[in-house]
Amino acid sequence: MAQRNPSQSARLHSIRFAAAAGFCIAVAMGALPCSRIVLAQKPEHVIDILADHDSRYKIAGQDKPVIMLVAGETVRLRITAVKAKNHTRDGFVHGLTLLRASDRAPVPGWDLLLKPGEQEFVLTAPAEPGEYLAVCTVICSGNHEGMTMKVIVEPVAK
Repeated sequence: MAQRNPSQSARLHSIRFAAAAGFCIAVAMGALPCSRIVLAQKPEHVIDILADHDSRYKIAGQDKPVIMLVAGETVRLRITAVKAKNHTRDGFVHGLTLLRASDRAPVPGWDLLLKPGEQEFVLTAPAEPGEYLAVCTVICSGNHEGMTMKVIVEPVAK
């Protein structure tokens, strides 16, 4: 790939800036119809979860962890996993799979395996609003069956 010299880069930056400024002026003057102008990106939705040694999911400030999502949004799960009593041969200490609460059908893309330490996963919330259940998929201890967390997916605001 050919590299640009500094004057080409500056010229390209000036062209992009001028185009953006021209677009904004055209919208402001009514020359271009625009029902909504987005000036800033929505902040990233980051959720910190602890998959703890007592075979419980935990979220700071919540006695019973609940994750609130908007249908189809992108979310970053930052999960810190701490080994409970057991782990798999591959070193996974917990898992997190999302199931639709009504029929326990798994949500595609939401089948995570967790090794000790912090991991991040960028996921898309289910498109269908409703109640979901996050469950651990690694038999982590005798309390494994209780390692669940509610996930509520709300419809997109109109």
